[in-house]
Amino acid sequence: MVSVAMCTYNGAKYLPEQLESIANQTIPVEELVVCDDGSTDNTIEVIKAFAQTCSFPVAVHSNAENLGSTKNFEKCLNLCAGDIIFLCDQDDKWREDKVEKQLAYFKANPDKDAVFSDAMMIDNDSKPIGRTIWEEIEFTTTYQKKWLEGKAHEILFNGFVVTGATLAIRKSSLERLMPFPTHVEDLIHDAWMAMVLSLEDKIGFIAENLISYRRHESQQVGFGSKIEYVKINERFKRPREEKLVPIKEKADKLHGMYLLLRELSFVPREKLIKLYLAQNHFYRRASLPENRFLRISPIFHHVLKGYYIFSSKDWWLPAIGDLIE
Repeated sequence: MVSVAMCTYNGAKYLPEQLESIANQTIPVEELVVCDDGSTDNTIEVIKAFAQTCSFPVAVHSNAENLGSTKNFEKCLNLCAGDIIFLCDQDDKWREDKVEKQLAYFKANPDKDAVFSDAMMIDNDSKPIGRTIWEEIEFTTTYQKKWLEGKAHEILFNGFVVTGATLAIRKSSLERLMPFPTHVEDLIHDAWMAMVLSLEDKIGFIAENLISYRRHESQQVGFGSKIEYVKINERFKRPREEKLVPIKEKADKLHGMYLLLRELSFVPREKLIKLYLAQNHFYRRASLPENRFLRISPIFHHVLKGYYIFSSKDWWLPAIGDLIE
């Protein structure tokens, strides 16, 4: 049985296009479960109207209080009856063979519990903007090869790759993944599922754009806003404490993730070594002395150990920054 888990919140504007793309799949889904997180527009009305015309049952659950995207997806996934569950955002558009392609992957890879894909990014008017999400996050062929070699978890330690809107998962795996944690910043439902499954080597990918991923300012999570990098001239003007804040925040996130994953009995401890080293690296960067001369030795030590690769693939840039800023 195939289920679709859709979470909504004030999504009426783009919902019709998404719902139509689900209804037009080459292999039909067998249920759509919607968990609405307190919409104040006509989201519920749009879904109920769709339910009157589609060929599969639609269950709509309205939350009494706002749960946020992570806990809303947790609820929605638990309500699904299907053996395979497709996670679904409210504002994208599926390629007509998305379900077919991902079901075929599960059939060909019975050892995998989840599969994700690339996606073409579109604007408010559903027009492609000329980039895919994998290009945006730099999930290159090199990283894809590393993923296939069983090192997906090492990639995810450095940044999130799996977009939940492209993800399909076996329901049988959910008992190992829930409850979803919410106290580690940015570790939302899809990031957590991908991280745990990667440590078991149970998540794969399809290198095709199986959805059109809408990028807009009002989306709750995703690629709606770009990071504004600090300009070179500003680096020499800003207070040192301002530089250290994001480094300390990164260290705390990695530490929180490490503590969570260490509690999972089925996760091999040796696979967490690089995560442990990464958190220590960022804590060390955040505690470098004010005196530049005294920074030379610890920075040089971390360069020799290769730890600055945790900060950037262009490792020399943060190393130089730590020395001079």
